[in-house]
Amino acid sequence: MTSYATTTARAEMSEIRRLKGLLPPELQSWVMVEKSIEVNPTLIRSEEIGKDQVEISIDLARWEQLALDQRNLLFWHEVARIQNDTIPRDGWEMAALAIGLGGAVGELWVQDGLLLVLALALCGVSGYRLYQKNNGERNLKEAIEADDKAIALATRFGYSLPNAYKSLGSALKTLIEETPKKRQRAKYEARLQALKRSAGKAKARVKGSRETSRSENIYN
Repeated sequence: MTSYATTTARAEMSEIRRLKGLLPPELQSWVMVEKSIEVNPTLIRSEEIGKDQVEISIDLARWEQLALDQRNLLFWHEVARIQNDTIPRDGWEMAALAIGLGGAVGELWVQDGLLLVLALALCGVSGYRLYQKNNGERNLKEAIEADDKAIALATRFGYSLPNAYKSLGSALKTLIEETPKKRQRAKYEARLQALKRSAGKAKARVKGSRETSRSENIYN
């Protein structure tokens, strides 16, 4: 008799394989899809884990509770972030900032002007990079751009444009309902509003092209 743990493990491996099949061919050789092993992990996130290698890690326990189309669009959102080169890097900034601050304090004692300037420069570069990574407005802009690209990826994999928008919108609504933290929930809400605006523009473009086609048919 197959145990519950074995059945769960097989289901998780099946989902991982399915998601790997949703990667565009040009990404399949260097993007890995894995089950998250963190404590209290994020539902899905991407990070650079080495030179020319990226990992998408997923909290499969929560992931399996979402509908299939919701999962697909959230996955393509991460793929879009990879394609847009907006995923987190290896996190050297905090270490560099600590080294720079330590060096600056040390050089104040020994009064070596050149080394002090170098330590302050290291502080400046690492501090600026940390500011960029934690800039809420920039992060939201990147997320919205990834949502738009996820819609395009969905159509590349056979979704109609309306169904792609509906699936991603449904996924964002679910995340809003399940997210207790106000700040994170506000980000999902902002993405949902941007998605609605994008869907409205897409609908208007389709309507305009149909009307143009009808006009051409009348005079042909």
